[in-house]
Amino acid sequence: MPHLQSRLQTAAFALAVAAATLAGPALAQTKVRVGKAQAQNFAFMPADIGEAAGIFRRHGIELEIAALAGDAKLVQAMAANSIDIALGGGPTIAFEVKGAPMLAVAALADAPRTMMLVVAKDGPVKNEDDLKGRMVSVSTVGSLTYWLGQQLSRAHGWGPDGIKLVPLGTTTAQAAALRSHQIDGTVTESSTVLRLVEEGTGRILVRFGERIPDFHTHVIFAGTAFLAAKPDAARGFLKAWLESVQYMRDHRSETIAAAMRIADSSQYVAAANYDEIMPIFNATGRFDAKALEELARSFVETGTLRDKPDMRALYTESFLPRD
Repeated sequence: MPHLQSRLQTAAFALAVAAATLAGPALAQTKVRVGKAQAQNFAFMPADIGEAAGIFRRHGIELEIAALAGDAKLVQAMAANSIDIALGGGPTIAFEVKGAPMLAVAALADAPRTMMLVVAKDGPVKNEDDLKGRMVSVSTVGSLTYWLGQQLSRAHGWGPDGIKLVPLGTTTAQAAALRSHQIDGTVTESSTVLRLVEEGTGRILVRFGERIPDFHTHVIFAGTAFLAAKPDAARGFLKAWLESVQYMRDHRSETIAAAMRIADSSQYVAAANYDEIMPIFNATGRFDAKALEELARSFVETGTLRDKPDMRALYTESFLPRD
């Protein structure tokens, strides 16, 4: 029965795709190269689902999607002009101050419900107090996962280095390190966490979304050269993105089926991701003053920047839909 249900959901999604593709007049397509900071992160799936459903094509956008190994790699790809749009963590905004040729153009997701700390189920960490001095992986130095690990350490009075944070890049590498007990835990996105729980390897210890309400966990960035050369494509991308998020809200079963295919995950992981993460998608792309202030503070706390920057210079809402 589960296999039959999955096939029916996939068929329903295919019909929705066909209907979306046939609807509306054909537009000349502009190729937009999109980079995702992690391949399996549910928060970045509106790009894949909107592309499959024909939503981006209706706005004249043809997506070329690439997955990268963390926010630092995302910034490197932007600097090398390998991507036009970057889907990354909120703390990545700090790289703009360091000269990264990009600008934050939309708030993607708010409270960090995509981020959790998972520990080995049979490991030595039984509660948060056991984390002191333990090795916990993150994606890259200065990333969202890095800051969250530091914040957890500070909350226990251990300072930023009370937990030994180890940058390991991809979620696949981090999960493998946890399975082999090379690390005691990992701060990573929910897809990886839920897989580890499902297979009996991991146990969720911390849900960061319950602790940090005012935040922009994920942000959409655009290359400055891309914005200058193709402003209409930037506007089309963001409008299609927001419509893709709404499509996902309105089509739970189809979205879960698509997420199973995109992330090669089980129905349990895809459904749990949907229920965890859909509430934090930003429906308008607008930035929040409190969330921006928290981000500015995170830049200093990670050591990425010496002083809090003027956040007004690091984002724009001018490419978002006006209605």
